[in-house]
Amino acid sequence: MLNSYTICLLLYPICGLMFFNFLVLTLRSNQPIGIFDSGVGGLTVAKALVEVLPNESIIYFGDTAHLPYGDKSIHTIQGYTKRIVDFLLAKDVKLILNACNSASAAAHEMLQEYIGSKVLLVDVIDPVTEFLSKNYVDKSIGLIATKLTIESSVYHNRLNKLNTKIDLRALATPLFVPIIEEGFSAHQLMDIALAEYLSDPKLSAIEALILGCTHYPVVKNKITDFYQNKVEIIDTSKIVAARVKSLLASKKLLATAPVTRNFYVSDYTPNFAHMTKLFFGEEIKIEAVDIF
Repeated sequence: MLNSYTICLLLYPICGLMFFNFLVLTLRSNQPIGIFDSGVGGLTVAKALVEVLPNESIIYFGDTAHLPYGDKSIHTIQGYTKRIVDFLLAKDVKLILNACNSASAAAHEMLQEYIGSKVLLVDVIDPVTEFLSKNYVDKSIGLIATKLTIESSVYHNRLNKLNTKIDLRALATPLFVPIIEEGFSAHQLMDIALAEYLSDPKLSAIEALILGCTHYPVVKNKITDFYQNKVEIIDTSKIVAARVKSLLASKKLLATAPVTRNFYVSDYTPNFAHMTKLFFGEEIKIEAVDIF
């Protein structure tokens, strides 16, 4: 009959390996989530993420020196995003969220190949198109976004891959990002731009509207008012945050450690600091770093 000492010796290799794997998983789960965007737009996703994952630490990078991405070439955006991803990887993140629709359209496949299996990568288009395919079949849906996102036809292409019958009506609204980045989201200038774009015939008789840029939820209430609550406004930030939570849960990577939040920009701007405080309800230290 085996005594307890012998049993311990026999089980030590197995128990030791199990403990080691548990320790590694715990350490990895408490690594931060990396988020990047061309500017303040990604803050809408970061805020939604904090609401559904309050225990997660985040590292945010806003490429304020190069915004907006929507009027840049695909090659240029890929170069910017690769540098940003290198910065986030050096911060030992467990997941990178590409919180920019233009960058998701121009660089997601390239970044996925570049990152490989180092960390998880999530964009802001796939979660939305999958959500639409499950909830808006045979509907007329409007899409407003940057020129690059619209001209890439990325939403149409991914919906076609899902064999989804949706009447998608896309319109480029390039003025929204610079107006928001300059801090004029509550100004009459924003109202004029909204009225001009949303009155376009392409968006007539739509049943819902996709905010296809993470900057746009900043003026979501104004868009709702324009349509007099008769058109459903699809806030992609919440959809993307839900996808991140589901992915981390499936990989057993939900955090348990105390929360830290670090914000970096390629060029410090007062409006970015103002918007960060507005979204998170507190003064947050923002560090300007030169990664280019």
